[in-house]
Amino acid sequence: MRPVILRRGLVALFAAAVTFGAITQAQAETLRIGYQKYGTLVLLKAKGTLEKRLAAQGVDVQWTEFPGGPQLLEGLNVGSIDFGVTGETPPVFAQAAGADLLYVAYEPPAPHSEAILVPKDSAIKSVADLKGKKVVLNKGSNVHYLLVRALEDAGLKYTDIQTVFLPPADARAAFERGSVDAWVIWDPYQAAAEQQLQARTLRDGQGIVDNHQFYLATKPYAQKNPEVIKTLVEEVRAVGEWSKANPEDVTKQVSPLLGLPADITLTSVKRQGYGALFLTPEVVAAQQKIADSFYQLKLIPKQLSIKDVIWTPPAAVAKAQ
Repeated sequence: MRPVILRRGLVALFAAAVTFGAITQAQAETLRIGYQKYGTLVLLKAKGTLEKRLAAQGVDVQWTEFPGGPQLLEGLNVGSIDFGVTGETPPVFAQAAGADLLYVAYEPPAPHSEAILVPKDSAIKSVADLKGKKVVLNKGSNVHYLLVRALEDAGLKYTDIQTVFLPPADARAAFERGSVDAWVIWDPYQAAAEQQLQARTLRDGQGIVDNHQFYLATKPYAQKNPEVIKTLVEEVRAVGEWSKANPEDVTKQVSPLLGLPADITLTSVKRQGYGALFLTPEVVAAQQKIADSFYQLKLIPKQLSIKDVIWTPPAAVAKAQ
């Protein structure tokens, strides 16, 4: 009986090994993308063109929604996603926290797509008037740098205001209650507050920040799967070109997802930057300036080198941009 038991044990062990191997292989052949409720990746997800192209490479696509950039970068940091898009600031905080990430591409500037808002009847008329006031924002989000730069431009220090850190939904509630004096926020929340609450724009990003969106990947995934990343960037770029030419169609598609009226959504759509460009030295330098500012303000614990975490695309791909 012992040989039979042994054979059965070996068969079971082999089956378990095959099953484990199949699971590992399945995981390796799945591209996990993190996205937010608004932006180009939402449009890409809806179109389904990426899935079709990657299926030919034997790769499945899995989508996970996040409420904001910091949460998305945390997902990338812990390995629950391979790729995502955020504003300028979240990757700085993520790199400072030790995330093994790479900048893959960026979208053109969208400085009007983020702003410092105040209530319509507020006595605050300029950024300088924020001294001593409570300003609410999502910590580590793209608007964090807008606030820093706007204060500098107005001759104020970051410590001259009282920062209150809340995610967008809670921040809007605090803004409506009047428990904060100003709200630093991005589209489509920005456009919604402007039209639904008649919030007044104290200062947007024009002239002080670029407000780039960055496409990021985990370093291990990008290095092992350059062809997948190449395909992904091409598809994002194609959707961006279509979006620029068809803002009304984009609005019809995105408005129900956001639960916002078409006029508010259209405002957001027109203020967004579209595309996927590989990073230039100028963009890297601008991102380095953000990292240096946050280090000087002691918002991150160490100095960073942005150029060390830039993905280098295959030569043919970079040349074709």
